[in-house]
Amino acid sequence: MATLTEMAVEVLTTADGRAKTALSKRHAATWFAGRDADEVINVGQASPPDMPARPDAPELLNPRDVPKRKPGTPEGRIALLHAVAHIELNAVDLHWDLIARFGHVKMPPGFYDDWVQAAAEESKHFNLVCDCLEELGSHYGALPAHAGMWRAADDTRDDLMGRLAVVPMVLEARGLDVTPGMIEVFKRAKANKAVEALEVIYSEEVGHVAYGSKWFHYLCGRDEKDPKPLFHDLVRKYFHGPLKAPFNEEKRAEAGIPPDFYWPLSESL
Repeated sequence: MATLTEMAVEVLTTADGRAKTALSKRHAATWFAGRDADEVINVGQASPPDMPARPDAPELLNPRDVPKRKPGTPEGRIALLHAVAHIELNAVDLHWDLIARFGHVKMPPGFYDDWVQAAAEESKHFNLVCDCLEELGSHYGALPAHAGMWRAADDTRDDLMGRLAVVPMVLEARGLDVTPGMIEVFKRAKANKAVEALEVIYSEEVGHVAYGSKWFHYLCGRDEKDPKPLFHDLVRKYFHGPLKAPFNEEKRAEAGIPPDFYWPLSESL
């Protein structure tokens, strides 16, 4: 049987979004079936690609070159959903890359349970949003997308604590800040399927941020490091620019990130 890190690389080297997410969910089911049956799947070690495989479309542009569209229009709502689909597909790869890239770091089985679960949920999110796009006569790949989504992974390729700080605890936490506003956009448009999809994403992303906080604090405890100043140092090192307020303090707290972690980083870095 393939090791977990080999499964992760297989996902990372699959280009098509629907095929990637189907494989992601299948490997997650295999992992959890083994855990339930007390049949240990070896984590192993593998060599993930520098960049995950991607479909020919969407065209990836510099963030400043991605066209701005007003969310109050049908075209704007399609563009917003397309951007969410792109984020979710990158999140699938980010979680599997975390498993593959840091397989050499000794971690408890629960670490892998959490990130495999997160990858499976991101896979579900991608497909939910793609279904919404197709219902509106569009599809993932129909519009250009943000080319910088993998930068955080590349910057933290050799630093597990940096990866946990920047990806779940900063980037995914930002999703907790902005998703309620997106839900309202689609509620006003009476786009019920999109509202339902975004509400699922919003609920489950709290857990992903919490996984980041939990394992960041675990590593700090193991290495006898103070979490808050280390978090500030890592974000200043790897994140490009200040964190943007307003913050969803309630959901961030639910995920285990108190205000004194992020408010000091909202100032100029």
